[in-house]
Amino acid sequence: MNSKVKDFLALLGVASVSIFLDQWSKWWVRGNIELGGQWLPDGLNWLMPYARIVYWHNSGAAFGIFQNGNLIFTILAFIVIGAILYYFPSVEENDWTLKLAMGLQLGGAIGNLIDRLLMGRVTDFISIARFPVFNIADASISVGVAVLLLGVWLKEREEKLKASQLKAEMEPSAETAKESIKEG
Repeated sequence: MNSKVKDFLALLGVASVSIFLDQWSKWWVRGNIELGGQWLPDGLNWLMPYARIVYWHNSGAAFGIFQNGNLIFTILAFIVIGAILYYFPSVEENDWTLKLAMGLQLGGAIGNLIDRLLMGRVTDFISIARFPVFNIADASISVGVAVLLLGVWLKEREEKLKASQLKAEMEPSAETAKESIKEG
């Protein structure tokens, strides 16, 4: 199988897992918790001030910012999805961090887009301390950004190492050339 096809299937696989987990968890929350209600499994009530499941709606962006921008964020999601699908084939074959990041971001964008198209708003339910309530799609996008930043850092580190190795290899040659000139 062509490596580009394998890469594209991997992208769709990562995105599909993200979409499935996001949509399943939102379905479970909508079916088991009333809007504005909260839940924790028995025995974990000590977590209540720090973490809980809360059923909430969001018509804005990730983590509840820019409320009432559903149309704008629907259009933006289509643009992001299109950009990822367009740009993905040009990603270097060995750049696994960028591929993973794009898969996570694609899954997150599609997960929230499904909510926007079907319900006109996004279901949020993960509440941690005073952080805004979010969902798995938001987390997928955020983890995708973190993986992307990690990949950029690793690539820069690798390039610096190669440059310093090349410089170290070149320096003895330059010294040898200088000595040859002096002797000549």
